[in-house]
Amino acid sequence: MPKSEDDFDRRVGDVRHFNRFWTRQIGVLREGYLESPFSLTEVRVLYELAHREETTASELGEELGLDAGYLSRILRGFEKDGLIHKRPSEADGRRRLLRFTERGREAFAPLDARSRSEIGAMLGGMSITGQERLVKAMRAIERLLSGRPDPVVPYLLRPHQPGDMGWVVHRHGVLYAREYGWDERFEALVAEIVAKFIQQYDPRLERCFIAERDGEIVGCVFLVRESEEIAKLRLLLVEPEARGLGIGSRLVEECIRFARQAGYLKITLWTNDVLNSALRIYEGMGFRLVHEEPHHSFGHDLVGQTWELML
Repeated sequence: MPKSEDDFDRRVGDVRHFNRFWTRQIGVLREGYLESPFSLTEVRVLYELAHREETTASELGEELGLDAGYLSRILRGFEKDGLIHKRPSEADGRRRLLRFTERGREAFAPLDARSRSEIGAMLGGMSITGQERLVKAMRAIERLLSGRPDPVVPYLLRPHQPGDMGWVVHRHGVLYAREYGWDERFEALVAEIVAKFIQQYDPRLERCFIAERDGEIVGCVFLVRESEEIAKLRLLLVEPEARGLGIGSRLVEECIRFARQAGYLKITLWTNDVLNSALRIYEGMGFRLVHEEPHHSFGHDLVGQTWELML
């Protein structure tokens, strides 16, 4: 068998393996879904009915991709149990409008609460970073299988303005504590860096770039003067929900462009080897690792790195 077919079969097997894992994970294989007398399909139909004022069987079938006969049997059962009410449409007497009854809402409410509780328990066993990674992966699966193109999410870069430095310090403190377990001494270091930037700011030779999306700050980076020939890149940060949009790379690109315009010959930066996403950006922009040294900072044993880019 050609290697390309071999690889395709492996990917098919991987998807089937994930399907088996996920159906077990969410309890689809149990006789009654969410410890109820309803099947997974019936609960899914109930969900749609609960979130629509009125609908029709054809609209439900189109939304859920269900066979018309199968859906009709489910709806007859719901009507028999008093969960839904049918009435002729005033605009078209041939159409039957479906509406949840009070009994239907009472039957659905504990299912909805139990589903929230089970998903909450699953997420609760993960770190916040892990939760965000899971949700991002699920959105990617949904986007790829639905065939929808990646959304275009615009953002803009602007100079700093009053209030931004407080955000820089706060978000560095929060995110590095959450994602790497660094203590408040890192936040103190960031506060020192931004205070020095504001106090000694030279707009001809230094810049802070702030990234905004939908009016909210989602990233930042600083380029400061180290000497007449050397600039230093500092405090690159992108919010988790804005990662994957190219904002980090764009921020670094703007620093490089400004450094060349200002007449610098080299950009240097200091970072730590655990910051993998940032390291990939620096390497992709042509920075070269020139020095490594272990140190103990922010409550952890770390390996500091110095990178350089010749302009």
